[in-house]
Parts: sequence; structure tokens; C-alpha cells
Amino acid sequence: MAKVTVMDWERRLLFTDGRFVRVLEPGRHRYQRRRSRLLTVDMRKRATLVPGQELLTADGVTVKVSVLVAWRVTDPHAFLTASANAEGDLYVAAQIAVRDAVAAMSFDDVLADRAGLSTGLADAVTAQLDGLGIELVAATVKDLMLPGELRRAQTETLLARERGKAELEHARAEAASLRTLANAARLLQEHPALLQLRTIQAAASPGTTVVLTPDPSYAPR
Repeated sequence: MAKVTVMDWERRLLFTDGRFVRVLEPGRHRYQRRRSRLLTVDMRKRATLVPGQELLTADGVTVKVSVLVAWRVTDPHAFLTASANAEGDLYVAAQIAVRDAVAAMSFDDVLADRAGLSTGLADAVTAQLDGLGIELVAATVKDLMLPGELRRAQTETLLARERGKAELEHARAEAASLRTLANAARLLQEHPALLQLRTIQAAASPGTTVVLTPDPSYAPR
């Protein structure tokens, strides 16, 4: 008889004469070395990255999207026996799910709502994992990359938008200034005495020179 210690974060599958016997839980166990084989499954949470793949949006624009999938094993026996490569099946399921998500959105919608790509992604992946002993924790779009020409066009669009905002604010400031001058001119026209009062105020300021133009209609006697 042989002994084996199973750690808290793992499970050991015991096969005797090629047949599955049981899952060894954390702790110390005995087994027949000559007739048995132990396979180890890590039960801790894992992360699988699906690198950027070029995908077509609903309106035919190509974008490059990568996906990060967090998952863990819930059934070690199914994980090892239901598929020759359960993690590979998960990888393919994530690829298909993000492809379908991008294909259902227009390019403008993808740019405006990047988080929308992740919505429903986990459910779509989970639907492909039935019987594999895997629990999907999360599936999130990690990176969204645009082709070089689209990146330049987007940058130019943003710059043009910011220039337009600056020009609009400048025009508003000029319009406000003109309205102020027009109101002042109308007020002086309606009340000429205000101009004299303003002149007196200006003359009272230190260093101010006031030039008075004589009234041509005035003739000294």
C-alpha cells in the first residue's frame, strides 16, 4: 500500500485497473500503487486569455478583440473524462461567443459601448460548457483594438470635435461682448448725462488723461 497527501486546493482521481474508483478529498489516503493511478486536478480559480482576434462588426468593419475568462473546476471527474481538453473547449467557446457579440453590433455601437460586448458573454460561453465540470466566473472583453487607419480617423475626429468646442466658446464670448457694448451704447444714447458721469469717473483715476473736444456750436462772446 502507498500513501498520498491531497492538498486543500486540489483533488486526486483514483483509477484502479483503468477504472475510476473515487475522488480523493484533501487529507491523507492509502491506495494500491501497482494497480492504481492518481490524476491531479487543481480546483483553484484560473484565468484564460483569448488573444486579440480580428472580427467583423454588423456593418462590416474589422476590429480586434481579446477576452479574459475566469473559471474554476467544480467536478474534477467530468473535467478529466468528459473531454480530451476541457480548457481548450472553454477557449473555443469564448472565441465563438465574442465573435457573435461583435457581429451583432455596429462599429459605432462597439466604440460607444465597449462594456456592451461583455454583456451576455458569460452566458454564451457557459452554454457551451455543459457536462465539462467547469464553472465560469466571468468573461470580459479585455482589449478592443482598431486598425491603424481607423485609429487615425478616430483621433482626427476627436481633435476636430475639441477644436469645434473651443471655437464655439470663443464665438459665444465675442457675442456676449458685443451684446454688452450694444446695451451700453443704447443706454448712453437714452441717457447722455451718463457719459459725462463716466468721464468724470475716468478723470478721477490716477494717471488718466481726458481729452475734451469743444462743441463747435459754442461761440464765445
